[in-house]
Amino acid sequence: MEANTDLLIIGAGPYGLAMASHAQHLGVDHIVVGKPMEFWKANMPPGMYLRSASDWPLDPEGVQTIEKFLQTQSLTPADVEPLSLQFYLGYAGWFQEQKRIEALPVLVRRLDYVEDADHRFRATMEDGRIILAHQVVIAVGFKYFKHLPSELIQRLPVGRYSHTCDLVDFSGLRGKRCLVLGGRQSAFEWTALLNEAGATAVDVSYRHDSPAFKAADWSWVNPVVDAIVDDPGWFRRLSQEDKDAISHRLWAEGRLKVEPWLEPRVMKRTTTLWPKTQVVAVDERANDELTVRLNNGSALTVDAIILATGYKVKIDQVPFLVRGNIVTTLATRNGFPVLDEHFQTNVPRLFITSMAATQDFGPFFAFTVAARTSAKLIGQAIVGRNEAR
Repeated sequence: MEANTDLLIIGAGPYGLAMASHAQHLGVDHIVVGKPMEFWKANMPPGMYLRSASDWPLDPEGVQTIEKFLQTQSLTPADVEPLSLQFYLGYAGWFQEQKRIEALPVLVRRLDYVEDADHRFRATMEDGRIILAHQVVIAVGFKYFKHLPSELIQRLPVGRYSHTCDLVDFSGLRGKRCLVLGGRQSAFEWTALLNEAGATAVDVSYRHDSPAFKAADWSWVNPVVDAIVDDPGWFRRLSQEDKDAISHRLWAEGRLKVEPWLEPRVMKRTTTLWPKTQVVAVDERANDELTVRLNNGSALTVDAIILATGYKVKIDQVPFLVRGNIVTTLATRNGFPVLDEHFQTNVPRLFITSMAATQDFGPFFAFTVAARTSAKLIGQAIVGRNEAR
């Protein structure tokens, strides 16, 4: 079974849905593949809250906003903030329905660039069907970029740790002693959820000072991200010093602070914080307990280790690229794809966005706030190319 389209959008998370909505607005023939919001549903735990507020909608046209969704329920932002995961999934589902976005819920097995007369892309799906496309947008988000630091992993017993994205059901940890490695928002959020799931002890070890329980100020982010539509090369033209300053400002809001609504949920008698520490060794005992030694001389006895170590882009480990013929010719730098001012790679008509675009477009593209800007810039390139044909 074979299908043809002008634009194939790989990924049906926030960036993929925003791109599909904008393609529809522009009248571009397209197919979206992927299970809608799959990573959010499968790799984020019930009970989780977002750091973003109601002013980060998905609609590039500014119509189907989160506030519009709230109006359908006679609610205001104050009624729902901080936004729960379930609320945001509800908004994303409503947005998809309002825009009539129909995603093909099948994953891409391999993506190839076909050197035929039309120079098309050939996507082989996991169910065997083939999609031929003139243009492709890859919007896979965080899914393939789970970060497991090698220097840490080599100290941990095989099979005795899990990354936060793989631990979304806490029921098996009731009555257990847990060690969370990491000291940013996800580490503290998982600590709160472990406490609420009935863990008897949660130790949290991290290499830096303890972050402050303080509300992050994101008010400056929307104007900056919206302005990139009219000046897509803004971030890449900055000096390295200015890039670092922008990144540090966002980092300071996102990493030097954790949301204040976590404090009463984290700071329980069951929680012990270990700032400025690192794991130096882990011994597995006969009764399945783990003895963890920290570099301050402390020894902890735990039943489970959770890595809140975040994500790191390595575009050459995206499975459907590895299996196809594109990864060997794709220009990269520091693990990121090299992109032009419209997210296009050195492979003509192949666009990559979301977290994989942060090196060239700034750290904002690791957040949903930039999904609208991404869709508009890619849309400009697609329309321009279609008009030139």
